[in-house]
Amino acid sequence: MASEHTPLEKSILDALRTVQDPDLRKDIVTLNFVKNLKIENGKVSFAVELTTPACPVKKEMEQWAREAVLKVPGVREVDIQMTSAVPRGTAAGDKQSIEGVKNIIAVGSGKGGVGKTTVTVNLAVALAQTGAAVGLMDADIYGPNVPLMMGIVGRPYAVDNRIQTLSNYGVRVMSMGFLASDDTPLIWRGPMLHNVIQQFIRQVDWGELDYLLIDLPPGTGDVQLSLTQTVPLMGAIIVSTPQDVALQDACKAILMFRQVRVEVLGIVENMSYFQCPKCNERTHIFSHGGGAVTAEKYGVPFLGEVPLNASLREGGDSGKPVVAADPDSIVARAFTGIAEKVAAQVSIANLNPGGKMIIV
Repeated sequence: MASEHTPLEKSILDALRTVQDPDLRKDIVTLNFVKNLKIENGKVSFAVELTTPACPVKKEMEQWAREAVLKVPGVREVDIQMTSAVPRGTAAGDKQSIEGVKNIIAVGSGKGGVGKTTVTVNLAVALAQTGAAVGLMDADIYGPNVPLMMGIVGRPYAVDNRIQTLSNYGVRVMSMGFLASDDTPLIWRGPMLHNVIQQFIRQVDWGELDYLLIDLPPGTGDVQLSLTQTVPLMGAIIVSTPQDVALQDACKAILMFRQVRVEVLGIVENMSYFQCPKCNERTHIFSHGGGAVTAEKYGVPFLGEVPLNASLREGGDSGKPVVAADPDSIVARAFTGIAEKVAAQVSIANLNPGGKMIIV
């Protein structure tokens, strides 16, 4: 848009200033979301370019913008195109970014057995379903379960000395599971782990990605340190179950990421409750609410809770993540909501660098 506006253009922009992004808490004109404003014989057309295709209130914002502009005298018709462009995270210090990848998000847990990989896989697919370009790096070198859960069989090949990812459900994937046989135990020391992680980062052709999720091994060991020291992580997601013993380890993971100056995007409480398929009664098998309490204690967003459900296990074993196999289920909707909140936190962090994230 030109720097000098006609009276009608100014009135339209003033009307659009009443439309606020609920996550970023600023109006869409100030955020420079309004693109290609055109006016012809009372017909107004423009695009609203959001920071993520996963925006949960995209339809509402379109309606708010339309209603606001239609109130302007002289406007008789409004045509709005809703688009998105995920902002690129800023590289930190001397850490080299991954070519083509806008935002790198680590998914970790303080301990094993909390369903971290299941959460990561379904979150990746949920983000891809919104139209985002998504990749998934399986950095759990000792227990690479991502290929099984993503239903991918095969071996990567190289093109011009760049390893090509394998894909399913719209997600590009790289895993040690593609390179080792199913029953081969991997007994490696720290330096070997570092080399594999570096190969996945520097020698894999990830293409153009909005989000690259990295499924970390449990704990706070060599792989976590190798990643945080070499690539600019946009942030980290912590997965826990509700009971105290899991939350205690989740707290350690939060403190580990903070110690290496990686922003914690939020906590996911997995196995939050069991809902009886016959009577719909909820049973809190592993206690309940600990994830939200921990998030509040450490001042990080609570991203949501995922119920304990047989479809999650079945989806993981069959290579059909529940968000793809049964998108209307309670479990799938939980992951969709978490994906939307993760995308919102990435947008907030990108547009508010160095500042405190907004807890949503």
